[in-house]
Amino acid sequence: MAEKGQQARQTILLLGASADQIFAIRTAQSMGLRVLVVDRQATSPGFEFADDHAKISTTDIPELKRLIDRYQRDKGPIAGVLVMGSDIPQVVCELASYLGTPHIPMRSAELSTNKYLMKCCFADHGVPVPWFRSIHSLDELIQTVGQQGYPLVLKPVDRSGARGVFYLNQGCDLKVLYEQSRDLSFTGQVMVEEFLPGLQISTETVMWQGRAHTPGFADRNYELLHRYAPNIIENGGWVPSRVTSGQRQAVERLVERAALALGVENGVVKGDVVLTPEGPKMIEMATRLSGGDFSESLIPLGCGVNIVEAAINIAIGREPDLDLLRPRFQKGVVNRYFFPEPGTLIRIEGAEEVRRQPWLHKLEFWYQPGDRVPPVRSHADRFGVFVISATTREEAEDHADWVYRTIKIVTSTP
Repeated sequence: MAEKGQQARQTILLLGASADQIFAIRTAQSMGLRVLVVDRQATSPGFEFADDHAKISTTDIPELKRLIDRYQRDKGPIAGVLVMGSDIPQVVCELASYLGTPHIPMRSAELSTNKYLMKCCFADHGVPVPWFRSIHSLDELIQTVGQQGYPLVLKPVDRSGARGVFYLNQGCDLKVLYEQSRDLSFTGQVMVEEFLPGLQISTETVMWQGRAHTPGFADRNYELLHRYAPNIIENGGWVPSRVTSGQRQAVERLVERAALALGVENGVVKGDVVLTPEGPKMIEMATRLSGGDFSESLIPLGCGVNIVEAAINIAIGREPDLDLLRPRFQKGVVNRYFFPEPGTLIRIEGAEEVRRQPWLHKLEFWYQPGDRVPPVRSHADRFGVFVISATTREEAEDHADWVYRTIKIVTSTP
C-alpha cells in the first residue's frame, strides 16, 4: 500500500502521455493530484512527468480496467478520468462509469465521434450546419456533386486530424479521393458537406449545469488551403479573434446550443464554427479538451485562463470555479507549423537564434536529421510547431513571419 501522504492525494487517470498531455499532467499536479498516465508508446514524454504510468494503449479497455483494479488495490482510489487531444471520449465514459466517477453520457461521446450522426443531431435540434449528406458509393458521390455543385468537403465520419478530408473542386479525381477517404475511415463510411468560405473559429467551452462558459476563442488559419488541396490543412491560429462582440456572442450561443443538443450539460466541448452571411454555423464539436496548443498555450497565454483545471475539477467531481474562466487580460498569441519539402531531412538552421527570443513559448521539431519527411496529407504530417505571444495580435504576427524567415529546414529531394 502507498504511504499515508500518497493515499491522501486524489489520483486522476489521464489517457495519453504524449507532449500534448504534459500541460494536463502539470496542471493536475499543481492542484494537488497524483497523475496516472497510460500510453502505448514506451518512450512517451509524459511518463517522465507523471507520478505513475503504464504502457497500455488508450483504447484497450479490458487492460485499462485491469490497471484500475491493480492501482486501486495497491495505491488507493482513482477520482476521475480525463483525455486531452485524443478523440476517445467513449473510452473516458466507459472507464469513468467503471469507477463511478463523473462523465458525459455515452450517447454524447458516440455522437461527437461520428460526424454524420453529429450533424443529424444538430439538424434535428435546429442547430445551423452546412448542408451535408452520407455517401455510400462512388456513383452516389458523383450524383451528389452533379446536384449540389462545387465546392464540397469529403470526409470520413470517424477520423480526426484532417485524415481523409478533401476539398472537392472542379477537376479533382472523385474516384481516387472517394476511395482514399473511405479507406481511412474506421468503418468505411464517408460524407460530404457544403464548403462555406467564411472565417473559421475554434472554441473551447466549459459546460456547467447546462450553461456555456467559453474562454477559448481563436481564428483558424487556412492560408495553405490551395497549396495542399485537395487535402485541407490548417496552419494554427490566432488570438484574439477579429470578430465583433456581436459575432462572438452569436458563436457562443451556437456553441451552447450544440453542446446541449449532444447532451453535454457538464464537461468540456471543443467547437469548430464558420461565420457565414446568415450567421455562424456549426461544423463539428468534440466532447474533450483540445490538443494542438489551444488549451495549453493560446487560451492561457492569450487571456490568462487555464481551462484544463476546470475540466479536471469536473472529472473528479468538484465544482469548477467559474470566476477563473473569465479572461483576465488580452494578448496576441499565434501558433504555426512547419511544412518543409518532402524528402530526407539534412539539417535545421536558425533554431538557436529563434530560441533566444523572449516572446517564444514553444519551438518543437518532430524529425531528426536522416528521417524521411513525408508529403503533407493530414495534420499528422506536420514537421514541427512554434508558439509566440506579444502585446497585440499584429505584433505576434510579425514575430511569426520572422520565425519563418529565420528557420531553414533543408531536405533532399525524393
